Amino acid sequence: MGGESTTRTVPRGGGTDKGPVGGRTGQRLSGLAVALGLVLFLGGFVWGAVVYRPYTVPTSSMTPTIDAGDRVLAQRIDGTDVRRGDVVVFKDATWANAPMVKRVVAVGGDTVACCQEGKLKVNGKVVDEPYLLDGTPAEFSNFPTVTVPEGRLFLLGDERDNSVDSTAHLTDAAGGTVSRGAVDARVDAVVWPMNGMLERPTGFEALGGLSSPGPLRTVVALVIAGAVLILVGAAYGPLAKRAAASRARTGTGPAGAR
Repeated sequence: MGGESTTRTVPRGGGTDKGPVGGRTGQRLSGLAVALGLVLFLGGFVWGAVVYRPYTVPTSSMTPTIDAGDRVLAQRIDGTDVRRGDVVVFKDATWANAPMVKRVVAVGGDTVACCQEGKLKVNGKVVDEPYLLDGTPAEFSNFPTVTVPEGRLFLLGDERDNSVDSTAHLTDAAGGTVSRGAVDARVDAVVWPMNGMLERPTGFEALGGLSSPGPLRTVVALVIAGAVLILVGAAYGPLAKRAAASRARTGTGPAGAR
């Protein structure tokens, strides 16, 4: 009674229980992972939407590279960036009133002819075309040497026996060629079915530089990395909080240390 004193222990932090330290750290890390994941995920989608356009190829004129009904992604480019061997999307009123997909085999200033032992010749050089079906000749009917005017392109389908391409327009005023300005995009990949990126045809390397693949692989990597971070971050926060609470109850974590 008299002279006796009672000592009370006041909880640290003014008596406010803020929960396990590990849980709070986990929540912060979880939030950062989700935020970074959203930036990567949305950034990848926006970048892809700006750079690429989707197309459905309606015919089999590009078989076996692209079959009828395949869904492709084509990089938006200026016609001046087109190189030999590129598969491009273009629209020319004298050919059709819809976008068409063909392969560029010759550019302005080139001479193109067929066939020498079943092979295409550009500027006097025989061009190896591995994208054609095995045993398929470069053309089923020969055509005379064509000199491609500057600023124009000579295009063929990979299915040479079933393609309405430059060879079908040789008697037109432009001699079967198409303006570079008619090109809207360059096909980078077949995405449905998921056949992946188109190979750059090395047979044209001896005639000049090939085009470089677009940023599709980087775009896909950003989207996947973002999705993984979002999923991991969303799961890590609750798991870390639960683990920290469990350690606090058993006295094995920071809250139970003496």
